Amino acid sequence: MNFNLSRWCVKHRQVVYFFTVLIFIAGIFSFHSLGRSEDPNFVVRQMVISAAWPGATADEMQELVTSKLDKMVQATPDIDYITSYSRPGVSVVNVILKEQVPNSEVRKHWLEVRNYVIDHQSELPDGIYGPYFDDRFDDVYGNIYALTSDSFSKEDLRAKAEELKRQFYTVPDVSKVELIGEQPMNIYIRMSNTKLAELGLSLDSVTSAIRGETAMAATGTVDAKGDNVQIRVTGMTKALDEIRSILITQGGRTFRLGDIASVTQEYPDPPEPKMYANGKEAIGIAISMKDGGNNITLGHNLEKLTAKMQAELPLGMDLSQVANQPKVVEDSISEFTEGLYEAILIVLVVSLFSMGRQCGYVISVCIPLVLMGSFVGMYLMGIDLHKISLGALIISLGMLVDDAIVVVELMEVKMSEGMDRLEAATYAFKTNGMTLCFGTMITCASFLPIAFANSNVSEFAGSLFPVITMTLMFSWFVSQTVAPTLGYEWIRPKVIEQESYDTPFYNKFRRIIDWCLAHRKTVIAGSLTCLLGSIGLLSLVKQEFFPESVRPEVITELHLPEGAGIKESDRAMNTLMKAIDGDPDVDHYSAYIGKSSPRFILVLNPVQPRDNYAQLVTVAKDVKARERVAKKIDKIIKMELPEVTAYSKSIPLGPPKDYPVMFRVSAPTADLCRTYAAKVRDEMEKNPNVTMTIFDWMEKAPAVKIEIDNDRLKQLGLTRSTVASVLYANVSGYSFAQYYDGDQIRPLVFQLDKKDRNSLSDMEAITIPTASGSIPLSQVARITPTMENNMIWRRNLQPTITIGADVGKGVTGNDVAKTIWKDMEGLRESLPPGVTIAIDGPLESSTQATQYLLGPIPGMLVLMLILLMFQMKDIRKLFVILATAPLCITGIALGLLLFNAPMGVMAEVGSFALIGTVIRNSMVIIQQIDLHEEAGMTPYEAVVEASLVRFRPIMLAALTTILGLVPMFASPFWNAMAIAMACGLTGATALTLLFLPTLYCTVYRIKSTRSKNRSDLM
Repeated sequence: MNFNLSRWCVKHRQVVYFFTVLIFIAGIFSFHSLGRSEDPNFVVRQMVISAAWPGATADEMQELVTSKLDKMVQATPDIDYITSYSRPGVSVVNVILKEQVPNSEVRKHWLEVRNYVIDHQSELPDGIYGPYFDDRFDDVYGNIYALTSDSFSKEDLRAKAEELKRQFYTVPDVSKVELIGEQPMNIYIRMSNTKLAELGLSLDSVTSAIRGETAMAATGTVDAKGDNVQIRVTGMTKALDEIRSILITQGGRTFRLGDIASVTQEYPDPPEPKMYANGKEAIGIAISMKDGGNNITLGHNLEKLTAKMQAELPLGMDLSQVANQPKVVEDSISEFTEGLYEAILIVLVVSLFSMGRQCGYVISVCIPLVLMGSFVGMYLMGIDLHKISLGALIISLGMLVDDAIVVVELMEVKMSEGMDRLEAATYAFKTNGMTLCFGTMITCASFLPIAFANSNVSEFAGSLFPVITMTLMFSWFVSQTVAPTLGYEWIRPKVIEQESYDTPFYNKFRRIIDWCLAHRKTVIAGSLTCLLGSIGLLSLVKQEFFPESVRPEVITELHLPEGAGIKESDRAMNTLMKAIDGDPDVDHYSAYIGKSSPRFILVLNPVQPRDNYAQLVTVAKDVKARERVAKKIDKIIKMELPEVTAYSKSIPLGPPKDYPVMFRVSAPTADLCRTYAAKVRDEMEKNPNVTMTIFDWMEKAPAVKIEIDNDRLKQLGLTRSTVASVLYANVSGYSFAQYYDGDQIRPLVFQLDKKDRNSLSDMEAITIPTASGSIPLSQVARITPTMENNMIWRRNLQPTITIGADVGKGVTGNDVAKTIWKDMEGLRESLPPGVTIAIDGPLESSTQATQYLLGPIPGMLVLMLILLMFQMKDIRKLFVILATAPLCITGIALGLLLFNAPMGVMAEVGSFALIGTVIRNSMVIIQQIDLHEEAGMTPYEAVVEASLVRFRPIMLAALTTILGLVPMFASPFWNAMAIAMACGLTGATALTLLFLPTLYCTVYRIKSTRSKNRSDLM
């Protein structure tokens, strides 16, 4: 190569200094301008379609609504699977896209689903409300505030919450503001059956008259000499007294509504989903951030605004924060930044002590310069600071000094041997510049699987590849430009008479190499034995998808028996809240009745509304306190709420899953599904590591079946609609119109007087008004208690029950799930046609993630082969280098076992990354062998001396990489990956220095001769 980049830079040092300062300034600016978040954004490829049909059973909803929606959605391309559930009067369909669908195409697919369903809406029964579409399922409400009061009414709180909501919208970067737990007031119109019969009134006549006075009426426009004049009819009822004054006409008589019925404004009973904050009923205000916003900046702005709000609140109202994502992000960024600083310090100290003060100073400038350049690249690429990008920087930190170490170390050696300063500074580029470049590209290529795996995991951790690639490539550029320039100025070693590698240590290492080359079969067999043994040890390493986080929240879910109402869920939650209130380990807590909290962190799945469900979010003082709180909650539930099935969990680090162990059972019928789900549950409970099991649906719920005698109805001049309206009014109230109160739309509900509202035991006595009086329900219908499906879950049109389980400490869910799956082999083989049992949850996701990661491996290997071939230009050299690549496995398995770390997705990524590092080291050694042979050494001497020359830079590079990973050992997310890389690199480096020379001599049939003392042939 005629052009020498290092020579040009040394001769134009002012240019190098100028751009060095410029990159430092740009890097500082970029660092402070980067967005901050705890986790990287990834798209939740899920849409929720819902519909309501009041009066329909769960089975009717499934057959007439849910099934039709399922079939409509199935026509859409790229659907992975569909889950749906049917409850009385409610249908919900969850559509999940394939993970391979690009982010840019997700919204287009949702639009296609929406359009197709709307086009075929006529296939649904009349009277359906909806379907409604929610394709923003991944909105994150990272800031949640609770407005509470001991003295103000719920309506006062709601009005104030609406006012605060409008103020929150003025904050920059705020995307959405939603209220949680507000209790909308209804207008109740109550009459007795006796009064209706006396006056000869029917429900329809009363509700029609009221509806006519409260409805918004369209009156059109008039063309008046070319101007369109709007016609307005005033007098729409807007006050309770006006509603009481509505006139009801029947049979020539007119009645004032207020004289024959009570008109009141009340909260609904049973209530709507509720929220509590620290034991007090609250209205929540949930805030989401715009895409690309800075969480920390948003947090500071919200903090200023809420301080002002708190000061202006009426005495007796309080605004507190129950979810503070900006604070979590700030702490997370601070933790990882501290780890980055520690890694920088470790690498600097190692460089200074191992290479001397002058060389250490050069490395000390290169490290922060590369990091500043990386921040500039991240800013230009739109990559925020979060645990993945910061972790990528820490991983890169150990490797980014490798090239600089090679250059500076070689420069020092050549200067000490008497070479001219300029020649010494440019020698590394001339001899190794392109080898190091290709080696760095191969190291970067080893991270390709995580970038091109086409899965949620690759989307979640996808920033690893671009950050590491640009960091390492920029580090190579700095090593060939800035390092020789600074080395030319700063490095002044003494010229020594003794040869650099003719020392007691190197002479001893030379004898070791001689022994290895004399016993090639032993060395190769020993290396293969270590490799095969390590592969065997991998089977003993515990498996895990993603670890738990160190966030202090404990998420407790309460599942009451099917058919339980929201009041029962409320009662159970209040029992639990009273028990933990004032606990010294608890910082604060919030509770949600009838639904879950909003998605306050991306990796947490919200639960669809259910009356028999409640959720408690407890924020402990720290991680140790979190464990104590979780144990206390579980104990309280077992002692005081035995009828409740509960599960406490911490927030996961990675794509969300409901339980550590999950299986699903699908069958043609719900009853068959129940039968085999129970058998699967029994098998799961046999495992000693399973601490609890839960079904997503299983039980039937009590119901009352009313069979109407249609002939009898006709004789009395009644209709099924009339009877249904009376029943509705008797049970919960019949909503028939709306009342407009400012910006509030309140339902008008007709309800029978309390004395006329019968309990379940005397339902037969419900009276039905007729033209000649009233009759009991038993005269027109037969009433039968029964049990019916209260909920039916389906997956791809088949009834499906998912069974979840928690596991004890010291074991992972994946390992337990694998054991149970093996134990269920007999059950799986005896399944009748149409019944299937499948793995679900983390194990399914982990298996899929591994398959997705393996998918790009062939492409990665082809790219590596091409790069190697371009540089080596020799098939045998290519074979030798590839044969050393698997050596990284030797340390991975042993390291994971020694540190009791699991093999998960991130550990797999780290294992792939080591392949590039091992290949790079092998390339450098072989390149040095070629240089020695070109200088006139015999092949044998060239192999031995290349091993000596490359020993120090390879060991230093490995040492800096390993020690640079040490701060990540304390991180739950990066722990397994750091251990795999550090231990794998340790084993691979030791074996490479011995195995590669041995294999090289074997492949090239180089005869062993005892090496002589080295003379300077470089």
